Amino acid sequence: MHISQLSLTNFRIYRHLETTLPIGHLILVGSNAQGKTSLLEAVHYLAGAHSPHKGSHRQLIHWLAVQEDFQPYLRICADVVFKNETRKVDIRLQIDKSNIEREPRLTKHVLVDGLKIKVSSLSGVVNVVMFLPQNMVLVEGSPRDRRSYLDTTISQVDSVYARAVRDYAKVLIQRNALLKKLQERKDNMLEELEFWDEHLCVKGSIVVARRARALSEIQDYATKIHEELTTESEHLQLKYYPSYDFNQNRGDQLSLGLDISSADSTVSEDDLAAGMRENIVRLRSEEKRRGMTLVGPHRDDFRFEVSGVDLSMFGSRGQARTGVLALKFAEMEWMRDRSGEWPILLLDEVLAELDPQRRRDMLQRVNEAEQVIMTTTDLSMIPEKPRAQACIWSVSKGTLEPDKLY
Repeated sequence: MHISQLSLTNFRIYRHLETTLPIGHLILVGSNAQGKTSLLEAVHYLAGAHSPHKGSHRQLIHWLAVQEDFQPYLRICADVVFKNETRKVDIRLQIDKSNIEREPRLTKHVLVDGLKIKVSSLSGVVNVVMFLPQNMVLVEGSPRDRRSYLDTTISQVDSVYARAVRDYAKVLIQRNALLKKLQERKDNMLEELEFWDEHLCVKGSIVVARRARALSEIQDYATKIHEELTTESEHLQLKYYPSYDFNQNRGDQLSLGLDISSADSTVSEDDLAAGMRENIVRLRSEEKRRGMTLVGPHRDDFRFEVSGVDLSMFGSRGQARTGVLALKFAEMEWMRDRSGEWPILLLDEVLAELDPQRRRDMLQRVNEAEQVIMTTTDLSMIPEKPRAQACIWSVSKGTLEPDKLY
């Protein structure tokens, strides 16, 4: 898979850009805040219509467009080549200021080959794996960071999962709003609550089952890769922890101790839904008191364990970095095997974070991919051989200079 043509309008630093991207390795060189990361971010946005960086969608729109245009918008267009077929992907964000009596509204439109589709239908159209220095949050960050990673990764290749995550989020909002009302008032409203309970369990069970299955598959790759990176001195496991134990009742305490990442990764959606229902009923009073949903995939987590040690609590910085690298390498191989072609690989300043051996490991593993785009402020970070085989472009103030000599 690769992108042949890329067009950006009002995206971050780029007021307007039209470029032909080469197959193979492309190295973007330039100082900080010149547009290197923004270009990678735009390619990533094509995969799921969201940014890999935290912040609002409004922040993606060029600041001059926001200040000067009556209807500020951004647009990302690309010709994506997959299995010798070209598809046109067109994503638009617009701030609607037409009604002066209300807050400007952000609208998003996704088109593939000229037809408007839902964001969840982007699955399989553009597959991207992005390496970032911030990937360390997968070990050191919050459960929310790890859930976001799973949602982004799985949604690229599983449209059922993408729709279930979207639908679950909508149901969760409705159910939490109802619980807030019950917290403030003493109305029973049991029938309405049970309606949302059922939808929560059905959608939630799909999310949990497919997360566990995907993480189990990725772990098969990650364990082997991690052993290669550590010369078989350590053993990596990725353990998925739902917010409840569907096998047994544990009184009034939520359980985060259920590992279904390997042997139990084929637990049925019906069993998961039944477990959610039981725990929702059991925690009904507590949920009303707190005005929030306490059971479901929005409270799940997964952990990195090396030789039985939880890296987030007891691992060294070096062990955490190696664990994350193993996961990201596994992600790209898993995605390749799921789709039949390599995903587009994006490497944003990650070589500077690695020692020379890890740099060689990374460049060797990404070498087979059809399209790799990497950024650097220092070209000497990249070994001579891969540098000689790559296209090298300079990036300065949102302008690309292909074939600039270094």
